[in-house]
Amino acid sequence: MGRKIEFTDVTLRDGQQSLLATRVRTEDLLPAAEKLDKAGFWSLEVWGGATFDVCLRFLKEDPWERLRKFKEVAPNTKLEMLLRGQNVVGYRHYPDDVVEAFVKKAAENGIDVFRIFDALNDVRNMEVAITTAKEEGKIVKGVLSYTISPVHTVDYYIGIAKQLRDLGVDIISIKDQAGILSPKVAYELVKRLKEEVKLPVHVHAQSTAAMAEMTYLKAVEAGADIIDTDVSTWSWLTAHPAVETMTYALKEFGYETNIDLSIIEEVADYLKEVRKKYKKYDTAEKWPDAQVLIHQIPGGMMSNFINQLKENDALDKLDEVKKEVARVREDLGYPPLVTPTSQIVGTQALLNVLQGERYKVVTKETKDYVKGLYGRPPAPIKPEIIKKIIGDEQPIQVRPADLLEPELDKCAEEAQKVGARSEEDILSFCLFPQVAKEFFEWREKFEKGEALPPEVEEITEEEACITKAPVEFNITLHGEVYHIQIAGVGSPVEGGTPYFVRIDGRLEETIVQPIKEIEVGEKMETLPSEAKAAGRPKAVDVGDISSPMPGKVVSVKVSPGDKVKKGDVLLIVEAMKMENEIHSPVNGTVEEVYVREGDQVNPDECLIRIMPD
Repeated sequence: MGRKIEFTDVTLRDGQQSLLATRVRTEDLLPAAEKLDKAGFWSLEVWGGATFDVCLRFLKEDPWERLRKFKEVAPNTKLEMLLRGQNVVGYRHYPDDVVEAFVKKAAENGIDVFRIFDALNDVRNMEVAITTAKEEGKIVKGVLSYTISPVHTVDYYIGIAKQLRDLGVDIISIKDQAGILSPKVAYELVKRLKEEVKLPVHVHAQSTAAMAEMTYLKAVEAGADIIDTDVSTWSWLTAHPAVETMTYALKEFGYETNIDLSIIEEVADYLKEVRKKYKKYDTAEKWPDAQVLIHQIPGGMMSNFINQLKENDALDKLDEVKKEVARVREDLGYPPLVTPTSQIVGTQALLNVLQGERYKVVTKETKDYVKGLYGRPPAPIKPEIIKKIIGDEQPIQVRPADLLEPELDKCAEEAQKVGARSEEDILSFCLFPQVAKEFFEWREKFEKGEALPPEVEEITEEEACITKAPVEFNITLHGEVYHIQIAGVGSPVEGGTPYFVRIDGRLEETIVQPIKEIEVGEKMETLPSEAKAAGRPKAVDVGDISSPMPGKVVSVKVSPGDKVKKGDVLLIVEAMKMENEIHSPVNGTVEEVYVREGDQVNPDECLIRIMPD
């Protein structure tokens, strides 16, 4: 036999993130993990990336508990996670004390291999995570975030790899999140890494452009040691090549592999059935997309665009948004489109198109990026863009985390006040304060029998007669917030239409008559159903403050009676994982505030009403 090629299975993390919106619950993943543990993989990637956020935000699961369960059922194979350097598993830079504590707790709870990257390939942002993981005695893959631009040459990547080697990483990992690494470039890059950096090389490629199998084969020919694959029934499309396919192909070329395909067949059959359960999140009908070689937009990011444009009744603008992504990316110095820069570029491009004017509305994250708070861009940001976004302010030149004060002690105090019970809970709160707080509140109610887990299926057995998909929102009544889910709608009856409604998890049936109009002042205005449910008027006047896109309120900065000036930040709305600062368009006095933290909002709703001076 020839040289041995190792495999990392990414089905249970990146596979489900790429194909099923990361919505698969732990209980459905564990049986697969238990079998994959015996299949001969070098490692199983089971944690990190978007899974941490989604566990808390949507699944109401403790991500730390998920990791411990994986370790219990898969004790024989190294468990791996994807870590975003100084961003950890979040979307901003965290202070060094938070990064160090997170890495230590991840190691303690079961992570053996840390795959550490920075969206800008700024090695300064990876240093603390790498050093801490090595101090914990763990294996570190130092990542090259791959993209195509005038500055991202093979020489560029070799330079980054040498910096990572000097930090003590064990393996150089090429991360092709958009599926744009060609076989030719893969061969040249891997060959030079093996010759000049002299570390094992791991290659990760998505299948979005249907090129990844060729890329893997050429990378292996050039000396790559490890490749990423999925089990076939959760593979291809925007995920990754199938382990069955790559094992067969590599064996034919004389390479040695350890993969037991009889076990993989069992897992494939199991996951095929699990996938049906999550059909509402499945991207199978939308891909592959060979255009990704031009627009470079990862699959998950494209799905976000489609959903956001639908919510804004602007799906016809998708091609315009794709083109604007390329323009914004060039403006900002060609950042790779990987979390969080994919969200920064993508959200800004979407706002530019929806607003009809470039950079009329700028997200907080875009401003922070231009200020240098995410790190050093691969190429200089265009001077006119710097001027437009931050005026005469000068971008920083130091490592961004050097400007951050320690947060862990303060986080611990605040987290314990809202229900944190462990050091892991405190870290969850540090990374996602609002999301973790909501999870702690739900957990307490669930343990008392006052709340149910989120539903997975769109239609349950008890609701077989329901014909429409769920809609969720919060309403405030007498100061109390209630989570409402429209589980479905029955056939009309005399007096109205039966709606099946979950109120904080309890299923109720009610007969509803349609409301078409609501009085606003002396005007009769038609409102969207979400606005009616929340009791918010439509934004019609210059002092009526609305959000540029659907999202969740994460912070309200003003109260009725406050005096504000044009440009003041009134509230922050999170959309597409980015925080959008909503500014006052006028000088005036705040008359009404119609929202509170945690509320879901829509673009045409009045969130705050200001009486202009």
